[in-house]
Amino acid sequence: MDVNRSIWAWLRLVGGAGILALVMWRLGTGAFLDGLRVLDAGALLAALGIGAATTLLSAWRWCLVARGLGMRLTLKDATADYYQALFLNAALPGGILGDVGRAVRHGKGEGDLGRGVRAVVLERTAGQIVLLLVGVAVLVSVPSPVFDLLAAHGPVVAAVAGGAAVAGALIVLGLRRLRAGRSKAAGAARTGMNEIRAGLLSRRNGPGVLVASAAVLAGHLATFLVAARAAGSAASLLELAPLLLLALIAMGLPVNIGGWGPREGVMAWAFGAAGLSAAQGLTIAVAYGILAFVAAAPGAAVLVVRLMARRTGQAVPQPVRELQPVQKPQPAQKPAPAMAAVPVVVPLPVARTIPAMVRVGARQPAYSGGVAA
Repeated sequence: MDVNRSIWAWLRLVGGAGILALVMWRLGTGAFLDGLRVLDAGALLAALGIGAATTLLSAWRWCLVARGLGMRLTLKDATADYYQALFLNAALPGGILGDVGRAVRHGKGEGDLGRGVRAVVLERTAGQIVLLLVGVAVLVSVPSPVFDLLAAHGPVVAAVAGGAAVAGALIVLGLRRLRAGRSKAAGAARTGMNEIRAGLLSRRNGPGVLVASAAVLAGHLATFLVAARAAGSAASLLELAPLLLLALIAMGLPVNIGGWGPREGVMAWAFGAAGLSAAQGLTIAVAYGILAFVAAAPGAAVLVVRLMARRTGQAVPQPVRELQPVQKPQPAQKPAPAMAAVPVVVPLPVARTIPAMVRVGARQPAYSGGVAA
């Protein structure tokens, strides 16, 4: 199992690096470096502001899902964890290690690691579903290279769509039949369906999750638009929207290096096919990658503060107990021998001519006026 995971991780890295190398080989490094040069302070500040809004909305969505699953999560903690996760996703290969970290952190804090992981999976899935729905709706209705491809291959597209619908229906029916069983898998299926219903589809959480996901998607598109304007693109939002949504969908592919790879390849192809210059598409993709990293930069501060707090907590010396001198055990002392009571002789008045000596404690004769009765 560990070997398979290592192989898959390396394949993801090699795939992302291969896409970047292919794009730069075809377009040269100039368009790539232009993505670094076109950004100014205004674009960076705009990215920070948009990133703050989208991160807060994403953290709120996570809170809704986690609470729907019966877990405690405050908006303050969720925002800090989300910022840290975004930074790690952008800085580390794979693009998901930050989400894994926040899932484990929250799950361990609540004493239920599995539920913590499922909460993060559901939260991220909600965002991806909204992205796919909006993206498909735009790509099939707004003129774009994708729209032209769909129109040119209508029968193939219809067959693929029909196959996907049939597969979805079969999956739903299979899950329903599985839930009715008594096996361990059936129990897991029931738990999963119940958590999806409670975390995403309930009347209490569903509207909030939907609004937050749509607002986060709008924030990502706004960041892409900032990158496009910085790169000198004068295309309208209607022209750019299908291309930018296609790039966001491509970023979800599990072959990337911190988000880099498929985004640059898709943007170069889409802009070239739309007659907007493939080099400019690559420049916009690179500029967006930089802006996204800047938007996640506050997560580095969260990570540093937490590491320092952890080290400080470990470095606090423990109170040293005062050592008491070891006392040698004293030998048991033998009790003193009981002494016999010393008799006390009290002289009594002479009665008649016979002296009497009486010991204290002996039975005394009755006297009256000093004379024996």
